Amino acid sequence: MVAFSPDVFTKFLAAEDDAPVVMLNLLRFVPDGGRERHLDYLRMAEPILARFGATILFRGDGLDVLTDGEIEGWDAVLLVQYPRRTAFKDMVEDPEYQAAFLVGKSALAEIVLQPLTLSKHL
Repeated sequence: MVAFSPDVFTKFLAAEDDAPVVMLNLLRFVPDGGRERHLDYLRMAEPILARFGATILFRGDGLDVLTDGEIEGWDAVLLVQYPRRTAFKDMVEDPEYQAAFLVGKSALAEIVLQPLTLSKHL
């Protein structure tokens, strides 16, 4: 299922908006063409991302998980940097992006979106 948690999304947008945010995308594709549709989505989305000042920092395929336990790996991972939280919000509300998102959504069996900020604790 691809949907935002309304409460968490509101909290994300309410936080201080003066620093870049990196969005971790963990992706699991549907069988039979999911990966190919995701590549179509990326071709559509990259110019839109640029219009909102976003940059794909990393795009990679998942390999076998090295840790023990009941853990299922991810097919792909993306790291996308946005200049501000509101840039992400403005992008997802953009009609051109929403059309691209329909293609991307059709590619996914599961997704985790986790915003990241620069750590002051490491």
